[in-house]
Amino acid sequence: MKKEASVPKTLPEKSLEKNIELNLSVAGHRELIAAAGKALSSTVRIDILNLIKTKPLSLQEISRILKIPLSSTAMHIRCLEDARLIITESQPGIRGSMRVCTCGFLSLHLEAYDKETDAVDNSFVYDMPVGSYYDFEAYPTCGLAGTEGIIDSFDNPVSFYSAERQNAQLIWFSRGFVEYRYPNKINKLLTLQELSFTLETGSEAPGYRESWPSDITFLINGHEAGTYTSPGDFGMRRGRLTPDIWPIGRSQYGLMVTVSLKPDGSYINGSLTNPDVTLKTAGLYDQAYISFEIRLKPDAVHPGGINIFGEKYGDYPQGICMRIVY
Repeated sequence: MKKEASVPKTLPEKSLEKNIELNLSVAGHRELIAAAGKALSSTVRIDILNLIKTKPLSLQEISRILKIPLSSTAMHIRCLEDARLIITESQPGIRGSMRVCTCGFLSLHLEAYDKETDAVDNSFVYDMPVGSYYDFEAYPTCGLAGTEGIIDSFDNPVSFYSAERQNAQLIWFSRGFVEYRYPNKINKLLTLQELSFTLETGSEAPGYRESWPSDITFLINGHEAGTYTSPGDFGMRRGRLTPDIWPIGRSQYGLMVTVSLKPDGSYINGSLTNPDVTLKTAGLYDQAYISFEIRLKPDAVHPGGINIFGEKYGDYPQGICMRIVY
């Protein structure tokens, strides 16, 4: 009995050129993603891909190795073809031509990043919960609150060590600092245009006082970016997100403040505050984290304390957002 004609052991050159990588963008290839999902939903089709990933095989060989009917093999091959996961070509056989299957990709990459949308500002955002501080120093009045109310105890710096601090949605203190450390996600291969931190904050007074200025200083990697003077501790109305469990008569919301590093210096809410602290001088590539410190200086002109609002207190649904812009 004659043996079936041998199958080439290398991927045809014209196919390899066109199928180096199957890159599926969520934004641009919905139909192809659906077809790939359908193709990979069968363990038989995954077995077929494993068989042909290193060498091409005919339908008859795949059918024989997997011990499935030839008609079923043809159905599975058609499904894989529709998803562009394999390529079939006709090759001379003993009795006419035969279909030979080769792997149609070298890597399968499903990408959630929308290049058409996100490339407009080419940015990366990391939202840090207000209770995820790395270091602190706090003096009364001080405390933390979550969606269930006060965390641990009121006006006691010990509460800042509580394991429940991760659930904090509001923190406040009259003197001291909090430091947050963000994973350093800066891509050294791209040109950095801006690094910014945005938070909702206000002064801290007993109860609340609409006119209660407070000098709040921001440091990035230990470099002083500038000082913002909060106009007051706002409590005349309930914060849009502040839960009902938090009583009227206490701090309810703050104002949004953005601290930025740019090539020509540091900015707060768009105004230049320190031309000496820039993207180049802040040591952004020196360590695995980026430090953002919020400090109340003991010699401040307006020593009015601070409230920092999280995503479930105040007016804005966010923690402290770090934004990297290329």
